[in-house]
This record gives sequence, structure tokens and C-alpha cells, in this order.
Amino acid sequence: MSFVTTSAYHLEPESIGELIADCAGIPSSLQAENLPLPRQIAPAWTVDERCLAQVADLDAYV
Repeated sequence: MSFVTTSAYHLEPESIGELIADCAGIPSSLQAENLPLPRQIAPAWTVDERCLAQVADLDAYV
């Protein structure tokens, strides 16, 4: 059984001209200068002695 949807999908552009035309159609509200700033990246996770102590005997269970 095959299903036909009404939502349109877009194929990859076949030429640079087609890509430029596609990009020209992007609404100004979605263009880079109007997008919100990215969220701050959380600090890298590190392992301290307390974390290591929680798994110190893990090999005994494996």
C-alpha cells in the first residue's frame, strides 16, 4: 500500500543558480541576522573523586 501526502518536499538543487533562487525565497524572518543568538554552551563535564568513588567497584558487577 502506498501513501500520498500533501506536504511538499524539496529536492536538492541541481545547479548553483537553483540554489541561489531557493535561498532568495527564504523569508527575512528566517535569515541569519534575524535569528536569536545561540545558547551558551555548558562547561565541559569532568570526573572528580566523588564520581569515581560511585563506580569504583563496577568491575565486580560486570
